[in-house]
Amino acid sequence: MKFKKMISMSPKQFLLVLIPMLLVGVFVSFSFNNVTATLIKRNVIERVKAFVENEDVSCDSYLIGKVRSLEMVNVEALASRNKRTVENILKNAALVNDDTTYFFATVETPDEGGFFVSSDDWEVGIGFDVTTMDWYQTAVDAEGNPGGIVRYDEHFGDKVMFITEAVYDDVGSVYAISGFVILLDYFSDATSGVLISDNSISEKVNVDGTYISNSNKQYVLSEKYFSHSKISAKEDESSYFDGEEKYEVIGNNYYAVKRFSNYPWFIVAEGPISDFTGDFKKWFSLTILITIVLIFCCVVINAISMNKMKMAERVLGDKLHAETLNLATATKENAATSQDQSASVKEMVATMEDTNNLSESISVKIKDVSAVAHKTSSDVISGVESLGKNLEKLHDIFDANQNTIKGIKSLGEKIENIWDIVTLINSVADQAKIIAFNAELEASSAGEAGKNFHIVATEIRRLADGIIDGTKEIKSRITEIQQSSDSLILASESGTEKINEGCECAKELEQKFESIRNASEITATSAEDITSIIQQQAVASEQMLATLKQIATGVENFTQSTENISAAAQVVQGIAEELSSKKLSDEVGGADE
Repeated sequence: MKFKKMISMSPKQFLLVLIPMLLVGVFVSFSFNNVTATLIKRNVIERVKAFVENEDVSCDSYLIGKVRSLEMVNVEALASRNKRTVENILKNAALVNDDTTYFFATVETPDEGGFFVSSDDWEVGIGFDVTTMDWYQTAVDAEGNPGGIVRYDEHFGDKVMFITEAVYDDVGSVYAISGFVILLDYFSDATSGVLISDNSISEKVNVDGTYISNSNKQYVLSEKYFSHSKISAKEDESSYFDGEEKYEVIGNNYYAVKRFSNYPWFIVAEGPISDFTGDFKKWFSLTILITIVLIFCCVVINAISMNKMKMAERVLGDKLHAETLNLATATKENAATSQDQSASVKEMVATMEDTNNLSESISVKIKDVSAVAHKTSSDVISGVESLGKNLEKLHDIFDANQNTIKGIKSLGEKIENIWDIVTLINSVADQAKIIAFNAELEASSAGEAGKNFHIVATEIRRLADGIIDGTKEIKSRITEIQQSSDSLILASESGTEKINEGCECAKELEQKFESIRNASEITATSAEDITSIIQQQAVASEQMLATLKQIATGVENFTQSTENISAAAQVVQGIAEELSSKKLSDEVGGADE
């Protein structure tokens, strides 16, 4: 039950695992069979070729000694041309080759002075003509080489092999035919070798396919090779014995044919390939069986592996589903947070824009204050110069009291002007104080970025307080000057004693005006500094505004990216749910099966 659960698979899944393994097994077996068949074919051909070549060497070795003895006979016979001498030579050659009968026949007949002799005292009849013998033409056609023919011969009373050679005289004419005769049984016994395989045959045949050696003696010179062979080339016998070596594997059999030496005889061999493949078939069957077992083992292992993979996929699918849920929730929260941040940044941008506009307005106001301060300083300098002139005029009071009274009136008018200026300064100082107070409030709301601006605003407020205090004192002084002027007018009417007091007062007034001038210059300088600082603050505000706009753009992009991530998380969540449901359906299907 546990094993069944371990490899629980649907039929479709089982076939998906089994079919590829079977295809691989069939392919491997088919390929192995083809390769092995090719190797067997090559091996069989090599072994058959080696055997046939050994047979050829065996036949040639059997005949080569006899042929060399025949060549020696030809040399001696051609030199002596004496019947008795040639006969002795033939008998000596026969002693060396005791299974062979040598003969020598001149082209001229005995009636014409020719002769025929043999090593076994073979007698020919009257009128014997060598040119009428079948082995004569064979020797002439061989053109100086040994020629052969096999047939039944009445003289020997058996099936024999004639090996003959033409002997030429000095002018190149055929002088005689020499040769030797061997019984085919001797030749067959002497050249029969070991069989290629248990069920093989190896025989010698004539050019027309007739047996010249066979284990069944009755087949020699009576039966043809193609009558008993399984070769499919029997329809074209002449092409099969065309002198070319042939080594073939046709169907389940092998065939071979080879001509030996220069004789018109062939070595033929054939047999079943099964003689060479018996052990191989056992190994092949064992290999196929092992392959089937391995395929089954691979199917089981694959089934177990797929089941483990399914379990791992189910676990991963559950984890993926949970993680995608968390990711979707987190991305939604990030999207909401980023949207809030985007709105906050936009509000900050709007506030900074208002602050920037306010800074520009303050800068304009401070420039106006600076202009007024410069004008005040100029007026004070003019007042000082007037006081100097008044001092000069006071010395002339003695000469003309009326002129003094006019000068005092003129001084009163100028004091009135100064009163207006002081009033203006006092008003500007009040406005600067109010602006400085508002600037302190804005700097406090700006936090760390407005710290320095808060300090400057505080200083401006202090300076405005100082200006207000100074103007109060100026007002009191002006009042005193007016009183002094009135007293001076009264005194001028009574005498010149008060003129000296007026001069002293004028000098004090000059000092006060000098103090006012200095204060006006300080006010102008401070206004210029405040203007520069406000301008720098305006530049910084513009940079902060640009940065906040970039931050706003980045937050919007982040919001869009978060929305995209949220959409992707939802897609992944859908995939995870689909995977989880698919695994569940597979499990349900496996359980049903």
